[in-house]
Amino acid sequence: MATMRELKRRISSVQSSQKITGAMKMISSARLRKAEIALSRAMPYEEQLRSILNHVNERDCDFVSPLRQEREVRQVAIVILGSDEGLCGAFNLNLYKKLVQAVEEYRTQGVEQPEVYPVGKKIIGDVRRMRNIGLKDIPDSFVTGRYAEGVKALSDELITRFQRGEIDRAEVIYTHFKSMGSQTVERLQLLPLSPRKQDEQAGPDHLEKPRMYIYEPGCREIFETLYPLMIRTLFYKVLLENQTSEQAIRIVAMQMASDNAYKLLGSLQLEYNKLRQQGITTELLDMAGGSVQE
Repeated sequence: MATMRELKRRISSVQSSQKITGAMKMISSARLRKAEIALSRAMPYEEQLRSILNHVNERDCDFVSPLRQEREVRQVAIVILGSDEGLCGAFNLNLYKKLVQAVEEYRTQGVEQPEVYPVGKKIIGDVRRMRNIGLKDIPDSFVTGRYAEGVKALSDELITRFQRGEIDRAEVIYTHFKSMGSQTVERLQLLPLSPRKQDEQAGPDHLEKPRMYIYEPGCREIFETLYPLMIRTLFYKVLLENQTSEQAIRIVAMQMASDNAYKLLGSLQLEYNKLRQQGITTELLDMAGGSVQE
């Protein structure tokens, strides 16, 4: 049975943990609002860029971008987006499970050693322990928090390697943000790029009316600019989704930790009060017994 001194020490420890989880929740709430704003600004840009790309694809053009060419998958590059900080529940674990699933899937297709680009300090350790993969270095911009620069650098590297034939497919594993209480781990193919049609991304009430455009200088030059830009934009959008999901999951995890700390604190305080009352009762009985003897 714990002594009063031990209970006081445990109560103090739980109170300290409760303060930490409360502070982390407040910080994550502020970061979540910031991430949601950034994501809401990026989505219209991606939608409009995709709309322009779809309009250009509808034109008669003999040029086919090499970034759209499907070929036999002999080598694949997988970018996995984790977190730089902990205390976010099963966020990184779920991403890691999806990576293991993807690697096994490609091995059954004949890809002996898929290449993995781990983004996030907390996911790198798990990826390093995996066998039969090619661990690739990521741009330093990700480490220093310059994510837009990191996305551009890594996207350009993947595009260059795809054009050289070093990889036949590139995809990213991330956590898709649906709402504060709903996030799912997804896989998005970046290369070869397959633009969605307008009716695949919007309902019948949101279909865009056909417009007539005059494109200059020509479809080849437009494709050579738009396709790399589209890949960078998609990559950056899923990065923002991943960061938003991370903060949402951390808020829930910290709330659960705070609730558990509150319950534990109540039980410890009750046990402490019982011991204290028992001690007082014992002292009173000793005093009463001494008075009777006198």
